[in-house]
Amino acid sequence: MPNYRAYVIGSDGSFARAHNFSAADDNDARTHAERYVDGHDVELWRDDTKLALLLREDVVRRKRG
Repeated sequence: MPNYRAYVIGSDGSFARAHNFSAADDNDARTHAERYVDGHDVELWRDDTKLALLLREDVVRRKRG
């Protein structure tokens, strides 16, 4: 299983914390990383490759339907 990192971006634009995890594929990793979008944007990385920037507004809208 590939290893991923979800970086929570603080209000000043720097990385506030990082979460390391494994997932079956990039789609599963994105779904997993969305749990860290709690009032903050999150960058999703696989090794040295940035896969996505999860914007808090976009994730909230998707969850609402």
